[in-house]
Amino acid sequence: MARKLLTAEEWKLIDGLFDPPAKTGRPRADRRMVVDGILWILRTGSAWRDLPEEFGPCQTVWRLFNEWSFHGKLDAILRRLQAAFFEAGVMDQELWCVDGTAIRAHRCAAGGSKKVTTKRRRIRHEAVLAAVLRQKSTCFAMAKATRSAFT
Repeated sequence: MARKLLTAEEWKLIDGLFDPPAKTGRPRADRRMVVDGILWILRTGSAWRDLPEEFGPCQTVWRLFNEWSFHGKLDAILRRLQAAFFEAGVMDQELWCVDGTAIRAHRCAAGGSKKVTTKRRRIRHEAVLAAVLRQKSTCFAMAKATRSAFT
């Protein structure tokens, strides 16, 4: 069993945000385990495919995460849990943050270049090509200079 799952009190705070299960059709995934799975992914930074099986299929958890974030349900969950933590005095209302030390920036954010051929690079390639193709024999150049001097 994974650590740091939602407690019963925390689940009671957010349980009202979810629609009741349909009376007919296919049974839906347990919303509490889905929320715990989303929180596990956000806490660990793991890939969705590495989600432990106890939270259900990773495709289902990802689909619901995507849907809930689009419709603002995850924001509502965050606001409710924050309000409860503020009231309990567990969390300071003035200062709270997410640790971002393990977030990897894209290559261009660090000043790296994209894989685009620039004009400077093309000029450099043309100069290298001209240096390779020019005549390297001094005999030919001397013979030509000597002939033009005597005629």
